[in-house]
Amino acid sequence: MQADYFAFVASAYGISALAIAGLFAWVFVDAKAQRRALQALEARGIRRRSEAGGSRDAPGAAR
Repeated sequence: MQADYFAFVASAYGISALAIAGLFAWVFVDAKAQRRALQALEARGIRRRSEAGGSRDAPGAAR
């Protein structure tokens, strides 16, 4: 009886594992791309607002 459902259960676990592995790969690749983009901005002289202490007059600053 249990052997009847083995293929379904195994494929469900396999598909889930592939989906999770794909998400991990996507996060890893995107993090690498974001790091490269940040380095390019810093090379152009654009610095992070948090490094400078921020400004209360900056757009989007909490009031």
